[in-house]
Amino acid sequence: MTASTVDAPEFTELTTIELFKEAMKFSAGHFTIFSKDRRERLHGHNFAVQVSITGELDDNGMMGDYGEFKRIAFDLCRSLDEWTLLPGRSPYLTLREDGPYVFAEFAGETIPFLRSDVQVLPLRNITVEELARHLCHRLVDEGKILAVAPIHRLEVKVSSGPGQLGAAGWRRGA
Repeated sequence: MTASTVDAPEFTELTTIELFKEAMKFSAGHFTIFSKDRRERLHGHNFAVQVSITGELDDNGMMGDYGEFKRIAFDLCRSLDEWTLLPGRSPYLTLREDGPYVFAEFAGETIPFLRSDVQVLPLRNITVEELARHLCHRLVDEGKILAVAPIHRLEVKVSSGPGQLGAAGWRRGA
């Protein structure tokens, strides 16, 4: 029996596209919480986002419509642009709303914010790791990216500056 007649195991051929366009970014204010009594001062970053999409090629040699992939990523970035981001699940930060204000209570301090300037995210902290995980979850949970192509894996990277990024991934069936 020759090698060509041996039954090869079936597998799905996958390919990956990487999206990291100039417009895949958002500017946001935040502070990182390090412990129950230590945090950064409020400051901002120009966060850059990269998305890796792994999936099957169609009969035309494409995984999907690049334009649609980019539109979804741009929309996700725009949804966070020019907000002060606060973690809604921090074990060390308590948030309360009163009229037009959100008050963040941390280590005996009360920090006031206008409600119209704040987005409370379902995160423990506002870090590149948590933001990458949040954006990856949104891509999967909202279903838009999965509706575009037969995707097997996603990876989202968020950087707050050169040489500093967090990454999170999703795998079909995992």
